[in-house]
Amino acid sequence: MPLTDTGTTHIAQIIIDEGSPTEFNNANAHLGVGNSATAFVATQTDLLGASKFRQPMDATFPSRAGDILTWQATMATGDANFAWDEWGIFNAVAAGIMLSRKVDALGTKTSAQSWELNVDVTVGNP
Repeated sequence: MPLTDTGTTHIAQIIIDEGSPTEFNNANAHLGVGNSATAFVATQTDLLGASKFRQPMDATFPSRAGDILTWQATMATGDANFAWDEWGIFNAVAAGIMLSRKVDALGTKTSAQSWELNVDVTVGNP
């Protein structure tokens, strides 16, 4: 999964404790979904869809097992009822840093459904 330019800069700031970067922890992290199929470009800073929604983490997420980081958020029946064509990892409910964005047609959510979005990111050498 590709990282955004702002995401990689943010990671570098955290590594050397530069400034006061907001962490992607349970208090701050959000998974966002949107309805744009526009290709990923590293300079993007938000989802591109006309419809988009960010949801905070479920309890105990994000988590880490070895070199795999996992984010999970559940969208209730009243949330994000549109075609999910893109998703991203954020450190704020609005604005903030988009760590990554993925174009992926996941289906169309309706108000009769509750959906869980689970994202794994492997940190390490390929």
